[in-house]
Amino acid sequence: MTVTPLPLTPEPSVPLTLVDALPPSRGAYAPVLRRLGFAFSADGGYAACLATTGDSGWYPESWWLGGGLRQGAGRAADGGAAGGWAADGGAADGWAMPGGAAAEGIARAGGAGGATGGTGGDGLAAAVPVPLVLGAGSGPESLRSQLVSLQDGRVLICRHQQDRQELVVRSGHARPSGPPDPSGGGTGPGDGPGVGVYERSVGTLRMPGLRLLALPATGPGAPVAVAVGTDARPVTTVWLISADGAAPQLVAEFPGPAGGGVWLDRGGRMLALDHVRQGAAGPVVKTVVLDLATGTMSPLLELAPDSNDRLVLADPGSGLIIVRSDAAGQDRLGWGVLGGDQPLRFPDCLHQPQRFLRPVAIEPPADPATPAAELRVAFQGDWGASSSLSVWRPAEARCEPLPVPAGRLGGVAHWSAGGLRLPYSAPDHPAGMATIDVDRLRDNPPDVRPAPTMPLRLAPLQGGSAGYNSLLRRIPKGGTVRELRPSRPGWRLDGSATPTEGGRWHPARTVDLLGAAGRMEAVVYGGDSWLSAQHLVIALHGGPADAWRMEFDPPLQRMAAEGLSVVAPNQRGSSGYGAEHAQALQDAWGGPDLDDVLALLSSVSGQRVALGLEPASLFGVSYGGFLALLAACTSPALVARCAVVAPFLSGARLLQEATEEVRSLTARLGGGQEPADGRGPRDVLRMCHLLTAPLLVVHGDRDEVVPVGQSRTLRQELLRMGRAEGTDFRYVEATGGGHEVLAEECGPVLHELLATFLRTGRAA
Repeated sequence: MTVTPLPLTPEPSVPLTLVDALPPSRGAYAPVLRRLGFAFSADGGYAACLATTGDSGWYPESWWLGGGLRQGAGRAADGGAAGGWAADGGAADGWAMPGGAAAEGIARAGGAGGATGGTGGDGLAAAVPVPLVLGAGSGPESLRSQLVSLQDGRVLICRHQQDRQELVVRSGHARPSGPPDPSGGGTGPGDGPGVGVYERSVGTLRMPGLRLLALPATGPGAPVAVAVGTDARPVTTVWLISADGAAPQLVAEFPGPAGGGVWLDRGGRMLALDHVRQGAAGPVVKTVVLDLATGTMSPLLELAPDSNDRLVLADPGSGLIIVRSDAAGQDRLGWGVLGGDQPLRFPDCLHQPQRFLRPVAIEPPADPATPAAELRVAFQGDWGASSSLSVWRPAEARCEPLPVPAGRLGGVAHWSAGGLRLPYSAPDHPAGMATIDVDRLRDNPPDVRPAPTMPLRLAPLQGGSAGYNSLLRRIPKGGTVRELRPSRPGWRLDGSATPTEGGRWHPARTVDLLGAAGRMEAVVYGGDSWLSAQHLVIALHGGPADAWRMEFDPPLQRMAAEGLSVVAPNQRGSSGYGAEHAQALQDAWGGPDLDDVLALLSSVSGQRVALGLEPASLFGVSYGGFLALLAACTSPALVARCAVVAPFLSGARLLQEATEEVRSLTARLGGGQEPADGRGPRDVLRMCHLLTAPLLVVHGDRDEVVPVGQSRTLRQELLRMGRAEGTDFRYVEATGGGHEVLAEECGPVLHELLATFLRTGRAA
């Protein structure tokens, strides 16, 4: 793709405003506000994820899921379970968790993170998070790091380093007295009392892409994971990874890229992979089986020559498999039995076009002789901002929904005798681990309460650019809504942080709004009267192929705590609403999505002006910052204030300055093309003379996705035009900040800065 060079203003020569005075870190035992990348160990006894307290950077966290805890004589620290809970097999006054972490670490992690420890009145065993943080001087993890939870509580980490992948194992060791044994050469202990955290290198693989899968059966000295890698060649290589320092062992190499990964046996020999090959009409995906003992590959699924056929879940004991195929012309889920004489079946109940069903776990049978058709499968359903959960038996003709609370599930799960475990988050519940007793939850229907009605003061008005009926597609009138209490039988959530100092997390709900071309879902903070709040913010997500979800979001929580109502729309281009909605921005960045934002601004600000209130303000991150700046320049009278984080100026300018990886993605999505709608260039630098609203720009000076030069150029252009820094706009550059600057150490400072600006128009 050829890009015409665009004029760039020289970088500023005057000093920049820096965020360099940060509060002291609260450490790994502060409440965790975000968790990502959950992975379960093969036996379900542990899980791992990336976690952050909001000012600590990202670090690995190991979750103990090993079953019941017994009550000891000690007392848990920092608000942990009353009476103290000890891991099975530990001493009450000096206990250790299987796999590594000491009891004080358990108690503190449980207290700070919200885990209650042990089994509660719901009878469900606790899930206990333990931070694995190295000592002073160690850097945070990248969001690109992959984690594999091992069956002894250790965490295998794969770190992407340009053209290579660094593999390390991080572990926590109890140290009741004296120095801990580093077990073979670690980098040193962490600062957590009672827990020594160590890390050791286990190999380097020189390839740009790598996927790790935990082996289902391991023993002393045996490999613990499989690595499936790709490089510049059209070849896939497969390696066995050990945790004791032995070099990665190459076991197979075959042409064509491969992904996925489902085990077909309990011994870790037969691995099903999604293999991409060339079909008559283009690339297709077929599931193949790789024998790790011999390195040979054989076909498994091929329903039609040009269909995409994938194995997505399997139970090695019964042979039950869940597959996904478009052989019938539509993407459908089906089931079968390995080695059986019956063909695959594709039940209608698993075909739900308005919900993406994802099989996440198969219930282990109490009797190993249970037929495959009698096993229950848990399905996560995603459409829009929220998730649902249902169970299904192949022998039955329907999916049975489970009454889980509104929120977002994590896309992975493990079902054992201790219950169905899966990550969960909601706007007023930071991510934690949910444990579900499916039968008890199903047998106890949720409470109901009257659905909220719209206050009379928000009835449609005469005047203004739009009435309320043009803003909302539907207004709830009577009826009921589900309400699931955290203590409900059959449902338990561990590790979800509670606010400090008597505060509270603010809830949100979804509302249907009207964009330029129809329905547009939004996540809304501010209750029934959000439209008439004194200050209202329209928040625009990044991506562009991303979306706002019904999950905890620290910046939006901070805005809500400042008394701001927030509307976070999923305009065209957002993911989760089908292919047509998501692909609307192909070759049209700042086109259909800008139309939707401008339509929403017109409705919201017009109605607010009619009520005697100020117009809405705009907030955007990354692509959302680009979109917010375009909207503020296009309709300046409808915007009270505009705050953007890590914005770029145009797709074409991003193609000039970004890394090769970002340029490739931008070109593939057509970001360098101007939308053919006659509105003119989508270049903030060429439009910023139209901006009248007070502006706040925040950027990390080490942003690896959107170069900081994009914001520096905007600042310099505003100065050249005579705009006064500190009055008309403010530019804040976070020293050492990356693209996820709002989730890094300076995050809390920036959250407060943004909320204050959006409420007052002043950045301090």
